[in-house]
Amino acid sequence: MANQAEKIRSINTPGWDGVNSTADTVRLNNLSEQQSMDLLYKRCFSTEAGQEVLKHLQSITIDQPCWIPGADSSFGYSREGQNSIVREIQQRLKRTENG
Repeated sequence: MANQAEKIRSINTPGWDGVNSTADTVRLNNLSEQQSMDLLYKRCFSTEAGQEVLKHLQSITIDQPCWIPGADSSFGYSREGQNSIVREIQQRLKRTENG
C-alpha cells in the first residue's frame, strides 16, 4: 500500500504519467520508463516529417480558439483536451533537451 508521500508524487509526475496514475501502481522508479518514452518521442518528432506533423497538430489545436462566445461550454472542454495532447508531445520533447 502506498503511503501519503507516494500518492502526492504519483499525481505530480510530469505529463500524462501523473494524470493517469494510481498511487498503488506508479512508483518513483517510473522515471526511467518516462525518460525512455521521452526519447522515443524525440526520435519521432525530430525528423523533418515529425516536425511538419507537430507543426500541423499545433495549427489545428493550440493555435485555434478553444471556445467562442455562444458555443456550448462542453466544446471548450473537448478542445482543451485536444490541446493537451499536443502540449504533452511538446513537454516530452522539451524534457529531452534539458536532460
